[in-house]
Amino acid sequence: MPLDDLDKWVAEIQKEIDEEEIKRYNKYIVELFQNPRNWGKPKDNEISVWHAYEGSCGDTMQFFLKIKEDIIVKVNFITDGCGATVAAGSQITLMLEGKTLEFAENLQPIDIDNALGGLPEDHKHCAELAVTTIKHAIEKYKIQNS
Repeated sequence: MPLDDLDKWVAEIQKEIDEEEIKRYNKYIVELFQNPRNWGKPKDNEISVWHAYEGSCGDTMQFFLKIKEDIIVKVNFITDGCGATVAAGSQITLMLEGKTLEFAENLQPIDIDNALGGLPEDHKHCAELAVTTIKHAIEKYKIQNS
């Protein structure tokens, strides 16, 4: 098969996969798990606190927060989880930058779920994992800075 034909075939298959994922989730969730925002561990001097947490599904999420005067100025994440977990982690970073620790502590999984336009029932736990991990990171930060 010539390279051009192979490239076309791969592009067609990827388009079919994307269409199926959009049906299962939605376009926004697919965009976030294909192109996550705030992905990756920043330099150590840019981290006030980090925390990793393993959810009941076996996925692990890590958040890295830069906090100044109780304001989350930057938040990054990594995960070994599925696309819905990546989307939930990405979404929470978008919601928390520039917000207070109190705002983050009051965040609920339904807030992430709503911002994502609704996760499928069998992936609601991904929002729970993101919120739980953030709350543990904030608790750790408060202990370290008390």
